[in-house]
Amino acid sequence: MNCTMLPEQRTCEDAKEVLSAVLHSTTVADKMAFYDKWADTYDQDVGALDYLPPNEATKCITSHFAGDRGSAAILDLACGTGLMAKQLKEGFLNFVGIDGSPGMLEQAKESGLYQELKQCILGEQPLPVKRESFDVVVMCGALCVGHVPVHVVRDLFDPCKKGGFVCLTCRKDSGNVEYKAELERELKRLENEGLCSCVTITEVDRWMKAGKQGQDGYLSGSVYLYKKL
Repeated sequence: MNCTMLPEQRTCEDAKEVLSAVLHSTTVADKMAFYDKWADTYDQDVGALDYLPPNEATKCITSHFAGDRGSAAILDLACGTGLMAKQLKEGFLNFVGIDGSPGMLEQAKESGLYQELKQCILGEQPLPVKRESFDVVVMCGALCVGHVPVHVVRDLFDPCKKGGFVCLTCRKDSGNVEYKAELERELKRLENEGLCSCVTITEVDRWMKAGKQGQDGYLSGSVYLYKKL
């Protein structure tokens, strides 16, 4: 597979080098500092990696959301530079974004798509939003080893209105197998408790280009859509 050269001269090998570095950042502070530095080239790098989870999550949400999209409130958790809002903006208009990195939030602000942006480190700080105030809660890309802990998933349903949707993504690779399995066990526990019901789980073969240097091909992943009861 050839790595496509971008106009800014960022290649997929450049992106793999950066991704490897962030995965090896050990503390939360280190990770946030790294994301701050990465923010300027983040969109270019994930583009070079053909990163498709935002597209897949958008397809999942739009195919099941039957309400008025223009008035629907969307909570974008771990919003980064705003890739989810950029995908959902065709129809959805009201976005609140939360991320732990000030640098990423600055990029999201420049998109002009968010009515409100808040800094919060998920898993270490409570969500700075009101309960049951959003029609859709989405977290795309942050559910993996070394990022957002699985136990946080329960909290993601708090800001969702009853009857609203929670959409999550998780990649499948050798380093994320146990995390993904635990995520699915947690979602099943929440379903058994009557907090939510599973609407659909979409398995995606072409998730993103393999992120390790020297690797070829694509990773796979899953999109989870749940309705709050």
